[in-house]
Amino acid sequence: MFITCLDLEGVLVPEIWIAFADAVGIPELRRTTRDEPDYDKLMKYRINILKEHNLGLKEIQETIAKIEPMPGAKQFLDELRSFTQVIIISDTFSQFAGPLMAKLGYPTIFCNSLEVAPSGEITGYKMRCEKSKLTTVKALQSIGYDTIASGDSFNDLGMIQASKAGFLFRSTEKIIKEYPQYPAFTEYSELLAAIKKVVNS
Repeated sequence: MFITCLDLEGVLVPEIWIAFADAVGIPELRRTTRDEPDYDKLMKYRINILKEHNLGLKEIQETIAKIEPMPGAKQFLDELRSFTQVIIISDTFSQFAGPLMAKLGYPTIFCNSLEVAPSGEITGYKMRCEKSKLTTVKALQSIGYDTIASGDSFNDLGMIQASKAGFLFRSTEKIIKEYPQYPAFTEYSELLAAIKKVVNS
């Protein structure tokens, strides 16, 4: 039995932090897991910048409300779910993901949570589990699933490497060059065909 594990940002929806950085005019917030492999370091960096500029959850959610899934993402998910189980495994946060899941037809998502003060200030974050993407894939395998994984960033490599089949999707030239063993796609039709081939093999 197969289950397909997908990253969210950069694969199905635009990068939330990049959209927010552009909305508030703070280019430093454009830094993502494509640039920084150490997620804890990245989040502390982001939280410090938000504090400096007196920005909180409300302002980020206002930007998220305007974000639409990437063109073709919902149709891709709908077709993918017609022949395999699908879970989105993301390092984003439940406070960010909710409105986007509605626009994608409510797929299952496993993500993390933010620690937010009554004032709306983001004070920290709580990971669902350590190395959440890799840990989740291994847990699924432990209950009898073969996993297929796809993502675009450094934090997706663990689940891609641990899966029966792994694919890069709209990744960076650096990651594609460093991990040539994983097919790299830019179109949903290509990724769909590759996953279908594995499921039917």
